[in-house]
Amino acid sequence: MTEPAPHMTPEQFRQHGHEVVDWIADYWTRIGSFPVRSQVSPGDVRASLPASAPEQGEPFAAVLADLDRVVLPGVTHWQHPGFFGYFPANTSGPSVLGDLVSAGLGVQGMSWVTSPAATELEQHVMDWFADLLGLPGSFRSTGSGGGVVQDSSSGANLVALLAALHRASGGATVRQGVQPERATVYVSSETHSSMEKAVRIAGLGTEAVRIVEVDGDLAMNPAALAARLERDVARGYRPVLVCATVGSTSTTAVDPLAAIGPICQRHGVWLHVDAAYAGVSAVDPELRELQAGVEWADSYTTDAHKWLLTGFDATLFWVGDRAALTGALAILPDYLRNAATDAGAVVDYRDWQIELGRRFRALKLWFVVRWYGAEGLRAHVRGHVALAQELAGWAEADERFDVVAPHPLSLVCLKPRWPDAVDGDVATMTLLDRLNDGGEVFLTHTTVRGQAVLRVAIGSPATTRAHVERVWALLVEGHDWLAADFAAQAAEQAAARAAERERAGQERTGREQTGATHTDEDGAEEPVQEDPTAEPVGEDAGTTT
Repeated sequence: MTEPAPHMTPEQFRQHGHEVVDWIADYWTRIGSFPVRSQVSPGDVRASLPASAPEQGEPFAAVLADLDRVVLPGVTHWQHPGFFGYFPANTSGPSVLGDLVSAGLGVQGMSWVTSPAATELEQHVMDWFADLLGLPGSFRSTGSGGGVVQDSSSGANLVALLAALHRASGGATVRQGVQPERATVYVSSETHSSMEKAVRIAGLGTEAVRIVEVDGDLAMNPAALAARLERDVARGYRPVLVCATVGSTSTTAVDPLAAIGPICQRHGVWLHVDAAYAGVSAVDPELRELQAGVEWADSYTTDAHKWLLTGFDATLFWVGDRAALTGALAILPDYLRNAATDAGAVVDYRDWQIELGRRFRALKLWFVVRWYGAEGLRAHVRGHVALAQELAGWAEADERFDVVAPHPLSLVCLKPRWPDAVDGDVATMTLLDRLNDGGEVFLTHTTVRGQAVLRVAIGSPATTRAHVERVWALLVEGHDWLAADFAAQAAEQAAARAAERERAGQERTGREQTGATHTDEDGAEEPVQEDPTAEPVGEDAGTTT
């Protein structure tokens, strides 16, 4: 008879759990000593692993040892104080502990009945955050809509589109599918690529996407949006959704919601606001002006796992009309039926997302907001915004860099200045590689108006003013080193050209002195070489020495 596998007992879990918590705490303590970006080459991590799974269980100490030997060398350290790439992916002690409790409970919260606390705590926490961010009343669970924690803003963008299609078709998409030849979706050149991906997944195809022009600040142009909507309606298309961005991934551009909202309402188009990075900044009332007009939104998404001290995945998504969302997504097989659902007395979050199953994600959010409080969250955001403004000020005062986009939050986009003779994009990317290869910091790049620029995204909980000063010093040092190298190359090239001119001048002088040239096979004139054995001709003929 086969014996069951030996499980980790509660006492063993207690012992090893303490060891894991100690390991994480030690990691956070020493994180600044690691190169920010992993230094491994492709295949290195796999090469350090055995070819086959272990046949017998191993001591937990061996697993912990391999965290240091195998895993850490292959990690890019997103919590590093020198991490300025992409956007922050914050976590914090309360978040990790909340996730630990969620993992320990092992809740599958697909329906209210499967764990009422998983649903009702999430509803309540989402209402808290709707208040903290100043969102419209329709987004609260007591209104016509409500909030839910999604796995990502990419997923939130997809479900927003599905809800918009359901509303635009009067529910026909559930029965008949989409009409890709008629439906249209509106984005700008700054909209995150996940919206185009959502369009593909929804079955519309990329030809349904209309790219609206942007203004000088890279924000969607409302007049251009209105013109495109009117033109498409006149041609027989059905506009379904407009995606407005608050804090674009590239530059944190902000689309003017107050101007876009009435246009969408006039045309009966669903307005979805993708505020994945920047939305959480509204915990600070002083920054809410960036989202003026949010009351026009039909749906809204922002990521607590980017800038609000909560580990991935924690996307906050609200909808103003939950009937459109659940109408697009709800399916109720017999094995999920229960009295509470049949009575319509509860929310079943499985009808608010793509997946059926869901973790108890709200628990870590609850831990975070309970630990920090609203004021602690505001202080976290305000501190990073202040550091970004300082960095932008240093760059604006320095003739070696230009700040190339508005920077109302914690991202600053810098374009180094290079001599006219230098390929600016190549030089900028060389500077980026030099900084990232150094290991102290990690930055990314984007393209603004056709030119490569550097993105400095401040947001790690461990980042202080000293770390921002350091990244600025490295930027300046790297620029000066490259500029000196370019100058040396230019001087070498100038010297080579001068030497070539001098050689050519000497050759001309030699030809002028001999007064005799002949044409070589390439058509160039060369001095005639005298033959010492030749008979003298001309007036020298007949003379002797």
